[in-house]
Amino acid sequence: MSEKIPADDLTRALVIRDVEDALHLGLVGDTYTVLLNGEDTAGRYCLIDMHVPPGGGPPPHRHDFEETFTLLEGELEFTFRGKKMTAKAGETVHVPANAPHQFHNGSKSVARMLCICAPAGQERFFEEVGVQVATRTQAPPKLDGPAMEELGKKVFGLAPKYKTELL
Repeated sequence: MSEKIPADDLTRALVIRDVEDALHLGLVGDTYTVLLNGEDTAGRYCLIDMHVPPGGGPPPHRHDFEETFTLLEGELEFTFRGKKMTAKAGETVHVPANAPHQFHNGSKSVARMLCICAPAGQERFFEEVGVQVATRTQAPPKLDGPAMEELGKKVFGLAPKYKTELL
């Protein structure tokens, strides 16, 4: 039995966004550029261009949505359920919902990847905790001890709202 495809939703528009005109957010030393947000995709997913300098990457965490990374440049170490592996440019890594994971750039070169989170919502978390920067490659400002502590409290406080757990 085949189901009919729904009619075209004429309230939705084609989205074309230049990477340099998108929202650039500095977070955990990285710069994340929101190419498509939930409003663009009717909540189905978000698409984020991630610029990860040497030493960059988030702490271990998990969340209730699917996350897929396609490396465009460089390489990153991914830890998935406690096991480490290296992903290189041209490879795609998929993290199932709820699985503990993290990525880290242990190399001496910048890594760049596209990240899809489905459904959308992660981009809103990044907007609330990140710092807006001017370009896709601009590093976020360095934070001193008290500012890092304040950011940590904000991240831990907002994480449950976005169904994320920091480990």
